[in-house]
Amino acid sequence: MKSTSMFVVAAAFVIAGVAQAAGPARPQVEYSADSELETSEISMKGHVNYAPTRERREMVIEPGGNKMIMITRQDKKVAWTLMPSEKMYMEMSLAKSGAQDKTDLSQYKIEQTVIGPETVNGMPTTKSKIIMTGPKGDKMGGFMWVTKENIMVKMDAIAIDKKEKMRFKTELTNIKVGKQDASLFEVPAGYSKIGAGIPSFGAMMGGDDKGGADKKTSEGEKEKKGFGFMDAVKMLK
Repeated sequence: MKSTSMFVVAAAFVIAGVAQAAGPARPQVEYSADSELETSEISMKGHVNYAPTRERREMVIEPGGNKMIMITRQDKKVAWTLMPSEKMYMEMSLAKSGAQDKTDLSQYKIEQTVIGPETVNGMPTTKSKIIMTGPKGDKMGGFMWVTKENIMVKMDAIAIDKKEKMRFKTELTNIKVGKQDASLFEVPAGYSKIGAGIPSFGAMMGGDDKGGADKKTSEGEKEKKGFGFMDAVKMLK
């Protein structure tokens, strides 16, 4: 899989995760659903399997149909990125300071105004207006539709960073609430772990392999670590 495709899908994972994290609370039920992410430039389809503390997201890149899977295990403080075509995976610790959960919105001010009930894709939801303001002035505003179980069925929003703006929409269809197979949240048998000599997922996302402090470039300038929401927005523009 080309590295550019990997970066784009990684950005899609972050935006999808932020959409769910922006809801009133994480769902405490297990479910599966088809997913779609749209921006002014791209459209990606995929699938999500969810259980409290565990999540599996698949994204398919077109053209070509390349697939990437991210399994997030909050209970183990680890995330695995699977590349099915190569039967390989990368591991990222969520416990390290340099590899924290990038959908953590604890530093954002979130204003939510309930508008009322609305049915979306056959699911009864509550529509709300939401405005998120980050510590550096970046903003996201729009509408979200959430079920009584706190499943984010849809979000239609605009992200703004200084003078840059991008509209995006995430949506779930064919939602089925029910027990999920535990094997979906594990690395499949036969996959090889990417090891020494190949950049880790954290490094590819702008950090380093050890999750330490910001490193310096050859010119002595600090290189920014981490990969946040606005980084994903810019990548998908």
